Amino acid sequence: MEFLLQPLTLLTFFPILGVVVILFMNSEMKSAIRWVALVTSLITFGISLWVLGQFNASNPNLQLEAKYAWIHVAGWNIYYYLAVDGLSILLVLLTAFLTPISILSTWTAVEDRVKDFMVFFLLLEVGMTGVFLAQDLFLFYIFWEFTLVPMYFLIGLWGGPRRVYAAIKFFLYTMAGSILMLVAILFLGIQTNTFNIPQMLVRLPDLYATGTSTAGTQMLLFLAFTAAFAIKVPMWPLHSWLPDAHVEAPTAGSVILAGVLLKMGTYGFLRFNIPLFPNAAIQAAPWIALFATIGIIYGAAVSFAQSDVKKLVAYSSVSHLGFVMLGLFALNSVGVSGAILQMINHG
Repeated sequence: MEFLLQPLTLLTFFPILGVVVILFMNSEMKSAIRWVALVTSLITFGISLWVLGQFNASNPNLQLEAKYAWIHVAGWNIYYYLAVDGLSILLVLLTAFLTPISILSTWTAVEDRVKDFMVFFLLLEVGMTGVFLAQDLFLFYIFWEFTLVPMYFLIGLWGGPRRVYAAIKFFLYTMAGSILMLVAILFLGIQTNTFNIPQMLVRLPDLYATGTSTAGTQMLLFLAFTAAFAIKVPMWPLHSWLPDAHVEAPTAGSVILAGVLLKMGTYGFLRFNIPLFPNAAIQAAPWIALFATIGIIYGAAVSFAQSDVKKLVAYSSVSHLGFVMLGLFALNSVGVSGAILQMINHG
């Protein structure tokens, strides 16, 4: 019971309660299903405000920690570990705020298989919230991959004429980068004997100092994480999945895709790439800045040619997120602060 009532656990998994209720409802009760989904998302937003009320903005450390032993076999020390800090609290609030707005936008727009749609949408909220709160790399990866499934079905079942093509393209692009990140996560976990991110941050400098992890290895790990996060941002030239997914997705899916899912990529760079691989981040910064700048100009220029408002938002998002990446890899406090502000502004 203590586990279930822990604020961050409750915030992350409360939408599951709405999913369970909807699953027991008759598919023909479309209006009731919509109300259950909306009320569930509004209560989740209320829980996020409750979490905000308990959050101490003057404390830079992780807060409201929920940490429980999970998998401890063959030297793998994996925890169910959720916590919040100044970065994740903003993105969690953004997620909880946009979800009920997105559900409202479907009120008359989605008439086919409403029950399935709302189930997938609430499950997507669980995955997104978990990504921003997970403090164990293995748990983070589970949430990260979990978001693929409901988004794939939201695009593939309720999207436009080319929905199947767009859904498969979205899935394959994201999965390709995620596989490389999984290999890097397993390597890091074995090297440091933990998947706990705070512990990993303490142990990695010793590995770097003793030469156990060479500069080349650090760069390879950096690139493996970059593959997953750069596709999700998406950075030029890995952006081509976004216009298709954005245009073909139902409007509610487009809102969440641009408003939250893209931020998972920039969040990953700030949470993992820069602190875990500092030397590689410094070496890669000029290249990241170059690709970000190309993305800013390219996305803005292509936006001018669009008559479809969804495609306009997709290409302008490439441009806007380029500014975020440029700020992050300025590698100073002003740049990082501006990048976080722009992440929330864009959402």
